[in-house]
Amino acid sequence: MPLVIFLLMFITGSSTERLCPLRASIDVLEGEYFFLCFPELTQENVQKAGYSINWYKENAGKWNLVKETHRIVSQKNFLEFWPAEVSDSGNYSVIRSDGKQNITIQKWTLNILERNKSSCFNENHLTTEIKNAGSGYSLKCSDLSINENDSITWYKDCKNYHNKTEQELDFKTLTFQHSGIYTCKISITNEGKIFHSTSTIHLVVKEDVPEVVTLEILGLDEEVETQIGKEEILNCTGSLGYYMPEDASLYWSINQTFPKKCSRIPENEPSTCEEEFKKLHIGNKFYVTRLLRIKKVAEEDMHHNFTCMLQTNEGTRIKTVKLKKGNTQDLPVHIFTTGMVLAVMFICLAVVMVVICVTFRVDLVLFYRNICRKDDTAGDGKEYDAFVSHLKDCVSPSEEEREFALNILPKILEENFGYKLCIFERDVSPGGAVVDDIHSFIDKSRRLIIILSQNYISDRAIYELESGLHKALVERKIKIILIEYMPINGYNFLPESLSLLPSQRVVRWKKDKSLPVNSRFWKNLRYLMPAKPTNSNTKWVI
Repeated sequence: MPLVIFLLMFITGSSTERLCPLRASIDVLEGEYFFLCFPELTQENVQKAGYSINWYKENAGKWNLVKETHRIVSQKNFLEFWPAEVSDSGNYSVIRSDGKQNITIQKWTLNILERNKSSCFNENHLTTEIKNAGSGYSLKCSDLSINENDSITWYKDCKNYHNKTEQELDFKTLTFQHSGIYTCKISITNEGKIFHSTSTIHLVVKEDVPEVVTLEILGLDEEVETQIGKEEILNCTGSLGYYMPEDASLYWSINQTFPKKCSRIPENEPSTCEEEFKKLHIGNKFYVTRLLRIKKVAEEDMHHNFTCMLQTNEGTRIKTVKLKKGNTQDLPVHIFTTGMVLAVMFICLAVVMVVICVTFRVDLVLFYRNICRKDDTAGDGKEYDAFVSHLKDCVSPSEEEREFALNILPKILEENFGYKLCIFERDVSPGGAVVDDIHSFIDKSRRLIIILSQNYISDRAIYELESGLHKALVERKIKIILIEYMPINGYNFLPESLSLLPSQRVVRWKKDKSLPVNSRFWKNLRYLMPAKPTNSNTKWVI
C-alpha cells in the first residue's frame, strides 16, 4: 500500500523541502528513517505567537508526552524516528498550548511493518501503477527531500538496476520488458550513521485492448441424453470479445428450418420454440445467449440436428446439438417386487425423513460439518473466505447498512465462526489502484457476499458485482451470496447477467429478529459459506 499522501511544506530558514504526512493511517517499514510533521505553523511562528508544541502517544487509552531519546527526536515541528521500530506503532497527536488552552492540531495512526527477511521489499508496502505500452513515463523515488550527502540506489525485482542513482526513472517509451517491481533506496547520513528510507512501485505495462469482435460459441458440438416425453432446454451462448457489434445475431435451426418464438405459442402446446435473444455484458466482455425449448421430446427429435448459429459481419460460428436416448434397462421381476414391498414398508419412515431433511436441512448440514470437522478451504490457495461488497458513498440512507457491513457481519462471522472476511474500507489501505485491489482481493476470496439495497449500485460496487459475476459465470472460480438487507420489490436495478446464476442464493436480514447468533439468518449464511472448522475457543451454535 502507498506510504502516505503528502502535501508540500516549506521550512523557514532551510533550503530543503520536506513533505508532511497528512493521512490518518500511515504504514512504515521497521528499521527505516521516518518523520511526522504538521504544516500549519513553523517553529519560528509558534515562538512568536507564544505557543508551545508537544507530541503525545496513546498508551492504554491515555495520552502520554513523547520522551526524546537518541532515536526519537522532536525538532521544530517534526517528530523524527532514527530509525522506526515495531514498538513505535500506535496513535500520535501534536498539541498546541498557550498556557490556557490545549488544541490538538493533528492525529496519526502509525503502523510499523516488519521487514521481509527474504526480499528487498514488503508486499504490503508498495504501490501499483498500470500504464500502456508505447507511452512515456517516469517513476518517482520518494517524497522525502534529498540532500547533497544523501544517495539513491534503484533496484528492479531486488537486483541493482543499471546503477541508476537519479530521483526519477524516465522511460521514453514503455515496453512489456519494463514491467516489474522497482525499489528506490535512499541512504541518509545523520550524526555519522547511515539510515535508509525505501519506496517500492509495482509497474505493470499492458497493451491497449483493441475494439475487435472475437467470435466464439462456448462449448463444442455435443449429444444430449434424454427420454421421450421429457422437456429439454438447449442453451447456446456466444462470446463477442470486447466489442458488441450492432449486427450480432444468434439463432437456432432444426434441420435447416427455423422454430417459432415461444412468446407466440400457447404454453400448453407441445411444440419446439425459441426463447428471446439476450445480450450480456460480463466484466469487460460481451456475450449473446438464446434458449431452444423442446416442450415434449418426440421420437423424430432423435433424428434432428439442432444447430446454433452466431453471426456478425466478421463471420459465422456454428454449434450442433443432437439428442439421444438415455440408457434404460428393465428391472427383473423379483427385484421390482422386492423394491415395491420395501417401499410400502418404509413409506411412512421415508415421508418423515424427507420432512425432517427439508425442514432442518441447514441445521443438519451445519451439524455434519462440525462433527466431521469438514474443511473446504484447505489447500485451495485462497486467503479470504469472502469479499464483502456493499453500498458506498451515500450519506443518510446507508448508515445502518454500513454498520451492518462493517461491524455486525464481520463481528459474528469472524469472532463466532472463525471466518476471515475482506472488507475494502477495513482491510485495504487507501491510496492504491482501487480497480486492481478489488480484482486481486476477489481472486483471493472463496465467496462474494453482496449486501443488496435499492441504492446498491455505485461505480465501485458495480465493478465488484460485474467482476464477481464474470468469475462465477465464465471462470467458475467463485460463488455469490446475496444478502437482502432491506426488502426489495425487484432486482431490475441489477445487471441482467445476475439471472444466469445457477440460483439466486438470497439470505434476508430481518433486523432484531436476525441479530441473535443462533437466528435463522446466520444459519442460512453459514450454510452458503465454505465449510470450515471453528476454533477451539469459538462457541458453536446450530
